[in-house]
Amino acid sequence: MSDVMTTTVPDIVAKHHRVYAIANQKGGVGKTTTTINLATALAAVGKRVLVIDLDPQGNASTGLGFDQSDRTVTAYDVLSGAVPLRQAIRHTRIPGLDLVTSTVDLLGAEIELIDMDRRSYRMRDAVEAADTDHDFIIIDCPPALGLLTLNALAAADAVLIPLQCEFFALEGLSQLLRTVDRIKRTFNPDLELTGVVLTMFDKRNNLSEQVAADARGHLGDKVYDTVIPRNVKISEAPSHGKPALLYDYNCAGSRAYIALAKEFLRRERVPLAA
Repeated sequence: MSDVMTTTVPDIVAKHHRVYAIANQKGGVGKTTTTINLATALAAVGKRVLVIDLDPQGNASTGLGFDQSDRTVTAYDVLSGAVPLRQAIRHTRIPGLDLVTSTVDLLGAEIELIDMDRRSYRMRDAVEAADTDHDFIIIDCPPALGLLTLNALAAADAVLIPLQCEFFALEGLSQLLRTVDRIKRTFNPDLELTGVVLTMFDKRNNLSEQVAADARGHLGDKVYDTVIPRNVKISEAPSHGKPALLYDYNCAGSRAYIALAKEFLRRERVPLAA
């Protein structure tokens, strides 16, 4: 027991948070929707959560209620070294949920990062230097496997992959898993695959059932039990600047994300109580 105490406890004390990258190189798979609503559900059960919007489209920022005009200090400024991460953190309307916003300026970061020192570790360095008191930091990645996603995966303890229940989903997943493995070998040996979340699941569609069965056949218990259904309220919520859980708490999509958060905490061995 003494060995466990001396080797494990200091690490936990030194690092208050776990960092998760929500990644998939395909667009339209529910990546940002999962980021927003998982973060909201975690905050609702008393966890302190920071979302870092690392997608130049800025959809996570929009979905959490920040207009373009209200994004003055962003993830671009953090990556470029213009400001420390702490100065870019904004409070959202959801207690316990904070955000680092994004704008289209991040498109230029892909090119600018090439000539920067520690270009693959800019986000990791920023997160470690900030030493915030959040329980979870969730990074919403762009739908591409470029330097922005590399920065997210190099900074992350684990990656969570949303997988749309469609025909080519598993083919894209295989490519992403190979990329995660390469990053683990080359940039971040501690990176884990925390799981795959099936999104846009339509129980009336045999294809959804087939994709789910194939995913579970390939990845076993890495695939979450909770599935996120196709749901019109989930699609409508971002246009109102709200997570689905605030837009319509009782809709099927909100209930699914609440269940996902509970499963996430259980898998990560985090107690529900704050």
